[in-house]
Amino acid sequence: MSSAVLSPSDSASRPRPAFLLAGLGVVPRLLIICGALLGLLFAALTYGAATGPTRIPYGDVADALLQYAGADRGVDASSATYRIVTLVRLPGLMVAALVGAALACAGAAMQGLFRNPLADPGVIGVSAGASLGVVLAVTQAASLGSAWLFGAGPLGAALWRVPVAAFIGAMLAALAVYVLSLQRGRTNLAALLLAGIALNAVLGALTSVLLLRTADFNAMRTVLTWLVGSLEGRGWDYFRVIQWPILAAAGLILLYSRDLNLLLIGEESAQALGVNVARTRLIVLALASLLTASAVSVAGSISFVGLIVPHILRLIIGPDHRVLLPASLLGGAAFLVLADAVARTVIAPELLPVGTVTALVGGPFFLLLLWRNRRRIAVF
Repeated sequence: MSSAVLSPSDSASRPRPAFLLAGLGVVPRLLIICGALLGLLFAALTYGAATGPTRIPYGDVADALLQYAGADRGVDASSATYRIVTLVRLPGLMVAALVGAALACAGAAMQGLFRNPLADPGVIGVSAGASLGVVLAVTQAASLGSAWLFGAGPLGAALWRVPVAAFIGAMLAALAVYVLSLQRGRTNLAALLLAGIALNAVLGALTSVLLLRTADFNAMRTVLTWLVGSLEGRGWDYFRVIQWPILAAAGLILLYSRDLNLLLIGEESAQALGVNVARTRLIVLALASLLTASAVSVAGSISFVGLIVPHILRLIIGPDHRVLLPASLLGGAAFLVLADAVARTVIAPELLPVGTVTALVGGPFFLLLLWRNRRRIAVF
């Protein structure tokens, strides 16, 4: 483990957990993992853009993407292949990348903040709070309801209210779970999970009530599809709605990577080393909620991205948030782009919601983590 997250006494009293790049410093780990994840993201984008009703060779897709990025590959911009890749398929893939980056970064930040491996925006109810905020805004505000059309046309000018509603719901849910999980000033893991389960149930019930009271059947069906996590029909207009909130929140969270490292050795030790624990808790929680809310407002509730990606990356680069947070951004983007491509091909020509794919992968992964941490949780 990095020296940034262990005190000398801790280092002497317990063995260092092994990870793949344990012998390297922060900068080499950052360069290696980010370079590898950028390559993985490009490969995922190539695979996603090549799949669809019209199959396109991977080499042609890669050339079209590089040409679109500014590298001269000799591709004719008026060709059918170039137009299909850049105008039809790339916008949705970029939305998937942005949403995946936001969810993975939020998950890594929450796991560091709560100091437990099971914290995730979906597990502890933050995604459910954001979903309730959006559904409440859509079904109860007539002017907004007419503007928010998930499957049709450009976004209306009033759509900034939808991410705001999602953020308010996510923040309230995160604060509620956090307060309920506190025990003598510390976060209790069992209480965190139980509070998250209870809050998910309550917020899900409220969401169901709102949908049942909606008279517009088509709107209800669209929102139900959105709630399970769907990227169908998302394009550049959706990308522009969430790009700045996500980029700004992610950039600010990176500034708190040192504080998150120090929180891993204990709140008292972090306070003694100069961390304002209360302020850091509130700011990081708000930024993670903003990331989650921005993703949910466009893609719906996509579960387990923030749980799977940070855990896999910790096995490679360790728990140092100076490396883990930027790696989670790239890893989450690549993961969700790949999941979206699988969702579009597994039962083709029908489209499977991407939230279903992440749930099928993340559910068993969560149960495995729960089993491995059963002694800490003291439930089984």
